[in-house]
Amino acid sequence: MMGSAILAIDQGTSNTKTLLVAPDGSILFTRAQAMEIAYPKPGWVEQSATDIWNTVVALIAGVAEAGMTASVAALAISNQRETVVLWDAASGEPIGPAIVWQCGRSADRCAALRAAGHADDIIARSGLAVDPMFGAGKIAWLLDSVPEARDRAARGELRCGTIDTWLVWKLTGGAVHATDHSNASRTQLLNLDTLDWDPELARMFDVPLSILPGIRASDAGFGSLAAGATALPAGIPIQAVLGDSHAALFEHAATGAAVKATIGTGSSLMATTPARVHSAHGLSSTIAWSRGDRVQHAIEGNISVSGHAAAFAAEMLGLSDGDALTKLATTVDDSGGVVFVPALAGLGAPHWSSDARGSISGLTLASRPAHVARAALEAIALQIGDVFDAIEADLGTHFTDVSVDGGAARNDMLVQLVADLLDRTVLRPHIAEASALGVARLAADALGLRSSGTPTPTDRFEPNMPASRRHAIRHHWHDAVARATGPARPAGTAHAQSQRQGGHSTLRTDPPRREGATTK
Repeated sequence: MMGSAILAIDQGTSNTKTLLVAPDGSILFTRAQAMEIAYPKPGWVEQSATDIWNTVVALIAGVAEAGMTASVAALAISNQRETVVLWDAASGEPIGPAIVWQCGRSADRCAALRAAGHADDIIARSGLAVDPMFGAGKIAWLLDSVPEARDRAARGELRCGTIDTWLVWKLTGGAVHATDHSNASRTQLLNLDTLDWDPELARMFDVPLSILPGIRASDAGFGSLAAGATALPAGIPIQAVLGDSHAALFEHAATGAAVKATIGTGSSLMATTPARVHSAHGLSSTIAWSRGDRVQHAIEGNISVSGHAAAFAAEMLGLSDGDALTKLATTVDDSGGVVFVPALAGLGAPHWSSDARGSISGLTLASRPAHVARAALEAIALQIGDVFDAIEADLGTHFTDVSVDGGAARNDMLVQLVADLLDRTVLRPHIAEASALGVARLAADALGLRSSGTPTPTDRFEPNMPASRRHAIRHHWHDAVARATGPARPAGTAHAQSQRQGGHSTLRTDPPRREGATTK
């Protein structure tokens, strides 16, 4: 007899998790494993696709070892999105590293496309800035850099895809080469109007269409487990696939949230929109999810380094981890004028500067390590504030609150800083695994297994910072960002020009106060 629970595989940059989710949304079983990340050159970030697969196999084995096999009705996958893999179709083995979304190795190709005047056309077709974050440039780099890869691709010997596609291929024993609309929309090869691979985008990035996966609705089903692929029996369906930030948005939307921030290694702020939005403030248009023939659009701002900034600062200060950094930061009331710009992998939305480098400014003889620690946490919240402002500006909407999830959102001090620097209420569900729960919810809905559950308790963080102080912090932040990014690129694109005026961000330094609100 088939079970009724969904086994969600949440494959992230820093961790891979499995959660067995009951029809009412409760978690029956969970296990996680940290992932190794390599930095072979400055600005380069990669992982082992084989390690990613082996970790998933090991975590699924944990479900069987716990005696929960009979409970599994289907699998669902949420994944780090713009990371790409190229593999041998016959052996199923990768022929190069998994190039991580943070990686900047395709910066030269992106710069050449901008210099050739293609940026506006690429944005119009894909909804994405011409930036090395996205998948197309990474795929082209692999084809150019792995010996004989282009010839092998022309002979039909290679397949490529984002992490969801890689896992689906391995789980099905090579029977299914497919992705969903949410992940496809992050490759910079999907046309947001036709919802199919765009031949002109593929030509500009020099990526052959023949190696790309088929595109399916997010809940359409992606084959079933092959015999011997994992410790689970063959035939269990893979029902749903979503990019991790999209899955988190799906979970938040089920509780009525209008905009959410997933704060992990990087951050993603996303809000659903009734139709595609052409951003004038440095944001991406994307596909949130698709169900049957219905497509949900969204607007998003991606931040390259968030939780990673805290870990980096902790290491630089000789601290054990982010928790130790937070403990140190609590010993001072402010950053003492210190500003940390965590452009450790360039800057994402809304600045889009892959050339930017991290900086710490405002140091004086009175500065102490605690001030740097606090500046690192403030930097995470300040980046979120920039993207939040851009979302409000693009949508012409004033949001009264924002929901948060992700590993870094467990940090009370950080979440309070987000509330203070956005001047908005921040809502944090007690269960932080929104990505896994979201894709599990999508799969359960598709199978008719979802039942009503107990409403999730939520923490509320209210803004508690005087407007004058908030304004000063954000003003100094924008000055520091302008120095880190340098002069505006000569890209001549509407996307880039909308973000800068005289080398400074045109976003306001202090969001408008709510009517009737009091300064705290």
